[in-house]
Amino acid sequence: MSDIVNPEEFPETLAKSAPEDRETDGPLDEAEANPVRPYVDLGGVKILPREGLHLRLEIEEGSKRVVAIGLDYAGSTLQVQPFAAPRSSGLWHEIRDQIADQIGKQGGTTTLREGPFGPELVAEIPVAPGSGGDESSRLARFIGVDGPRWFLRGVIAGEGAVNADAAAQIEDLFRSIVVVRGSAPMPPRDLIPLRMPATPSGAAEPTDG
Repeated sequence: MSDIVNPEEFPETLAKSAPEDRETDGPLDEAEANPVRPYVDLGGVKILPREGLHLRLEIEEGSKRVVAIGLDYAGSTLQVQPFAAPRSSGLWHEIRDQIADQIGKQGGTTTLREGPFGPELVAEIPVAPGSGGDESSRLARFIGVDGPRWFLRGVIAGEGAVNADAAAQIEDLFRSIVVVRGSAPMPPRDLIPLRMPATPSGAAEPTDG
C-alpha cells in the first residue's frame, strides 16, 4: 500500500510531513538504511557514531524506561523520540499544534516557520529561576518527520537553535538517524521502545528525565 497521501482526501492535520528526499537522505526507515554501517542500536532508533558526538539516555524516574535519546554535538543538543504512526497518515501537523499550546501555557511563545524538514516550531521557553545561568528564557527548535508507520520528533537547543553553521551540523545528525519501527502492532503515538546500547561503543550515560 502506498504511503502517499492525496491532500484532497485528507485534511492537512492528517497529511504526512517529511522532506521530499527523506527516503534517500533521511531520517531513514530501517528498511532503507545500509545494513553494514556501524550504527549504535538503541532499540527504536539507530545512531551513526561520529567524532565529538555524546549520547545520553533520558530515563523516566518512575518506570525507569528510556523515554528519549539525547545527543550532544557541535555545541548543540538534539533530543529525539520515535513514535508509532498510521501507515497512510501523519502525526506532525497535529502534534505541532499541541506543542505550541503547551509552551503557551508555560508562558512561552512559538513561531511557525519552514525549515529543512518541513514546518518547524521555534520556541522561546521560560527558564525556571534558580536553574542556573542568567537567562530568563531559552530558544529551542521543534522538528518532526513522518515516515512509514513512524514519526520522529526532534528538539534542537544550544548553538543549533541560533547559529546557521551549527544548525546545519545538527540537522545532518538528525538526517542520519534510522528509525526501527518493528512489526509488532502499536497504537499511533505510542513511544517505540528505546533501550541501552548492547555494546559499550555507544558511550551512553543514563539521565533521569
